[in-house]
Amino acid sequence: MTKYLITLITCVFFATGLQAQNSNLILFTENGEKFYAILNGVRQNDKPETNVKITDLNANFYKLKVIFDDAKLGEKNFNVGLNPGTETSVMIKFHAKKNEYVLRPVSETPIAEALPPAPNQTVVVYSATPTPAPAATSVTQTTTTTTGVPGDNMNMSVGVNMGDMGGGFNVNVSGGTTHTTTQTTTTTTTVSHSHTIDEPVAPPPPPPAYLPGYNGPYGCPVPMAPQDFESLKQTISSKTFEDSKMTIAKQVLQSNCLLTSQVKQIMGLFTYEQSKLDFAKYAYAYTYDIGNYFKVNDMFTFESSIDDLNQYISSQRR
Repeated sequence: MTKYLITLITCVFFATGLQAQNSNLILFTENGEKFYAILNGVRQNDKPETNVKITDLNANFYKLKVIFDDAKLGEKNFNVGLNPGTETSVMIKFHAKKNEYVLRPVSETPIAEALPPAPNQTVVVYSATPTPAPAATSVTQTTTTTTGVPGDNMNMSVGVNMGDMGGGFNVNVSGGTTHTTTQTTTTTTTVSHSHTIDEPVAPPPPPPAYLPGYNGPYGCPVPMAPQDFESLKQTISSKTFEDSKMTIAKQVLQSNCLLTSQVKQIMGLFTYEQSKLDFAKYAYAYTYDIGNYFKVNDMFTFESSIDDLNQYISSQRR
């Protein structure tokens, strides 16, 4: 009975620990453009910033909208995938060939090993509640005007001065009616923004099961469609030299995501062991099911290549 209780308590604490595995997301622009970060329709930073750290994220996927402070730069929608218990840094940069802003993963670190915030970094706790719109303000101005007009209320003094040789009769009149006029002017000032910042929306639906049965960590949100992947393989296979194959493969990965099984297939298109190893290292950051990445070891001939890849992956997780 005692052993049963201990096991039950251990399971409860373990499950609680899993639920508490929140994540952090760091967003920053390559060239210092200021922006608002909108997660699932809710603005996170109160004013435009160049570097924002959002903490206590409790889901694996978020819809991200970046709204630039400079209206000429516009806004851009992205999907962001996070691994529980990690702090992920992502760069927002302008892609000249695509003529648009893109996201580039920079690093992923366990929260316990994350560095303290940078001096220019704004740290906010994730909020799912929209910020209230600024209320209109009213200013009331009252003007009082006082005028004097001769009228019914008069003060009269009569002076009589008589002497031995003659006399005089003096009449002094003073006074008037006071009229007071009050004028009230009300001015209403409404504060508005050039962008719609908070956009309350329903919670996003669960992410599609791109790999049914997989419950491990994710390295990127949406893997390449099968038809696009087949086209990529044909393009790589059409090249004779290893360098040309590697260049094409890396170019495509910069804006795409692969399954571990797809990484293995591309590794099979290279002739030399070193080329396979170089691609496996590069593709790790662009792989959907990184929990399955050990399977790429099947493509190596030498144990030293496996050790080299494992060391590289370990260095990326620090």
